[in-house]
Amino acid sequence: MNGILNIYKEAGFTSHDVVAKLRGILKQKKIGHTGTLDPDAEGVLPVCVGNATKLCGLLTEKEKTYEAVLLLGQKTDTQDVSGTVLAVSEVRADEEEVRRAIESFLGSYDQVPPMYSARKINGKKLYELAREGKEVERQARRVTLKEISVTAINLPEASFTVTCSSGTYIRTLCHDIGEKLGCGGCMKSLLRTRVDCFTLSQSLRLSQIEERMAEGRIEDCLIPVDRMFAQYPKIHMRKAGDRLVYNGNSFAPGAAEKGRTARAAEGMKVRVYDSKGAFVGLYRYERGMFRPVKMFLGS
Repeated sequence: MNGILNIYKEAGFTSHDVVAKLRGILKQKKIGHTGTLDPDAEGVLPVCVGNATKLCGLLTEKEKTYEAVLLLGQKTDTQDVSGTVLAVSEVRADEEEVRRAIESFLGSYDQVPPMYSARKINGKKLYELAREGKEVERQARRVTLKEISVTAINLPEASFTVTCSSGTYIRTLCHDIGEKLGCGGCMKSLLRTRVDCFTLSQSLRLSQIEERMAEGRIEDCLIPVDRMFAQYPKIHMRKAGDRLVYNGNSFAPGAAEKGRTARAAEGMKVRVYDSKGAFVGLYRYERGMFRPVKMFLGS
């Protein structure tokens, strides 16, 4: 079983919980998620199955879209409402000031990751240190908010939608907005609506995956690996050239069927399929040869 499942992660589950439950449902061990989503958060969590686990790192780096609710006037140790309250302040800003503060984060800024996160320092996860009562200095990381729009304001709460780069903590964004307004803030709720091409409307809950598995229709839910590279041209091998790609070797254009190979340009990436139509992997054309970039044939 190979491919990607677009899972709707429900509140109360960690990303690792989802993977563990899927291993039980699918009766398959080789499963990996594509980026941690907080236990209280909900929404899109692409999960890679079988040889698609080679895509985990690639999908983790894709941009994401969230719907968040910010609670102003309250600071917590986790930067969301599940944490211990550290301070409570009066919200003196009006709706327009709150709107401007939120929208001012559009673009790039240096964000300090929260202590309660899976980021590692000296081989230890930050949340492990936080649970021991320790706080360590964290280096700020450049993050980019490509789009941010306020959808509702009902003080002390404000709702907004944000599309951001990989590595952005929405909890920390809420905290930073509160700091800018001088009253503090934390995240009340979070819904991830998109990870690259994976959308909320097409996601399935674990209970739905279990139903499809019981009905023998799980293959209908699996998104093929090669769809992740649909922007690249397709090349089919001649039968005599199959052995080259089966072994992960480079090949000359003559080993593939005519077509795209005749128009190959230096540095061009292509999807390579064997003579029977099975997806083999991603190749790049360099110095007169197609050379492997990422292989997916088999498990």
